[in-house]
Amino acid sequence: MTTTQAPLRSGFSAQTTAREAVGDARLDGRTAIVTGGYAGIGLETTRALVNAGATVIVPARTPDKARAALAGLARVELEALDLAAPSSIDAFAERFVASGRPLHILVNNAGVMATPFLRDARGFESQLATNHLGHFQLAARLWPALRAARGARVVALSSRGHARAGVDFDDPHFERRPYDKWVAYGQAKTANALFAVALDARGAAHDVRAFSVHPGAVMTELVRSISQEELAAIRARLAESPYAAATFYKNTEQGAATSVWCATSPQLDGKGGVYCEDVDIAEAVPNDFPEPRGVRQWARDPGFAERLWKMSEEWTGAAFAA
Repeated sequence: MTTTQAPLRSGFSAQTTAREAVGDARLDGRTAIVTGGYAGIGLETTRALVNAGATVIVPARTPDKARAALAGLARVELEALDLAAPSSIDAFAERFVASGRPLHILVNNAGVMATPFLRDARGFESQLATNHLGHFQLAARLWPALRAARGARVVALSSRGHARAGVDFDDPHFERRPYDKWVAYGQAKTANALFAVALDARGAAHDVRAFSVHPGAVMTELVRSISQEELAAIRARLAESPYAAATFYKNTEQGAATSVWCATSPQLDGKGGVYCEDVDIAEAVPNDFPEPRGVRQWARDPGFAERLWKMSEEWTGAAFAA
């Protein structure tokens, strides 16, 4: 059943923290995977899930850094994974599926933002490849474990940046159009949202529900590709915006709250395929909506979601078994 893209009036807010979003829920005996779960929003997501009793597997491209960040946390397992390397994705997923454990929660949290123009080994634009295709392939390879959970949730980290651009189906990898790092980022974040739409349509029959999330404006390592001068200019533009009063910079625990809510909340039982922000389902808005809230039509269109899904299967060679 399709979930309406409209707020639930959840009772939470932009100031809600990850621990508050979990509330009294217990996750004992459940297993979660959080990509990028050792820094920023991902680390706070890992902490909240562990504190609720879950076992959390954190795949990392830089294991030493991850080990230091996760020190002292119980029920955390560190694994090697590079989302830009298809062989690394397959090896990680193969190890997990072979363990026989069901996967109750998958949080596709890792990502890059506004990077210089790069292509991966397959020739794909790097932001779309890392943020969307790497996670698409990961979820496909983990599909047997998600189904085995008999009640799994998949959370895809999108962003308000999706408002910058939809998916250019004619030239997604900037082979003909000039590269714009922010347009590429917007396209990748729209792809994350469309992934959740299409995955939920397939997963609902198997009790696998998917959500996409805007975590909020949070200053994390995600901005590492942006110069201090550009960051200062962005802040100045935001301050001069007519919607400046609505702009709220969150700390990392507040930034993790919507991801954790989508992964655990009984308020979302029987629901899925929606874009969420500020610990609630977001409002559906037109593509030209000027305010910094809501989800644009191009990021929730089922037809676009199916078109991207088919292209993603072709690009990655990964398919979700029936």
